Amino acid sequence: MSGSNMFDLGGRVCVVTGGGRGIGKSIAVALAAHGGKVVVTGRSEAVLKNAVDDIRASGGVAEWFTADMQDEAQVVRLAEIVADRFGPAHVLVNNAGVNAIYKGAEKTTLEEWNTIIGTNLTGVFLACREFGRQMLAAGRGSIINISSIGGRTGLGKTAAYCASKGGVELLTKSMAIDWAPKGVRVNCVAPAYVETDLTSGLVEHPVLGARITGRTPMARFGRPDEIAGAVVFLASDAATYVTGESVAVDGGWTAA
Repeated sequence: MSGSNMFDLGGRVCVVTGGGRGIGKSIAVALAAHGGKVVVTGRSEAVLKNAVDDIRASGGVAEWFTADMQDEAQVVRLAEIVADRFGPAHVLVNNAGVNAIYKGAEKTTLEEWNTIIGTNLTGVFLACREFGRQMLAAGRGSIINISSIGGRTGLGKTAAYCASKGGVELLTKSMAIDWAPKGVRVNCVAPAYVETDLTSGLVEHPVLGARITGRTPMARFGRPDEIAGAVVFLASDAATYVTGESVAVDGGWTAA
């Protein structure tokens, strides 16, 4: 495929976890704008419904289903529902994630550790396993795991988060090796700090916000649509020879 059609996702079933707000919603909107049939999932029914309404209002095709990606039974059921109603998934974007604490490892409780690892790493594994089986049976598919600069380099007071995202990076590479001969590509997108409703306090913080922009060569936070652009590329036929890669969308953070 070549030319303007390289990014066409027409008719492809695209599942986005954590797709109701922020980066996830922007990804879902972009996939739908390129013709994908988008299924967004998360834990909040109201948030998911709002995202789907917005996509449909723009002429896109979208549905929503609630699921907690830490819960194996719910992930298995989600994959079954998607396959039954829309056919096997062609694209999976593992965006659901949390970074609920900001404290040193010595102050991190086991419960906090398990919550972050459970959502950010175990949840990614479960979704890759279930939807990956559909893709392997079909002989094609693209999985994009949303990692972080914290999966590539250490960030202070976020040991559990960095551990989870580092795990996602290497989980991605291992699955990419296993599944490449079978037509399934697995890649990461690794953002730096991005402006969303969940980071507004950080953006506006007189010390932390300035520290982040000062550390970033492009001297600003990212935008959700900038993450979505990389995801569309990896989901599309423009990236048919790309697997096992981690694309940093970080304003130069990891280059500095």
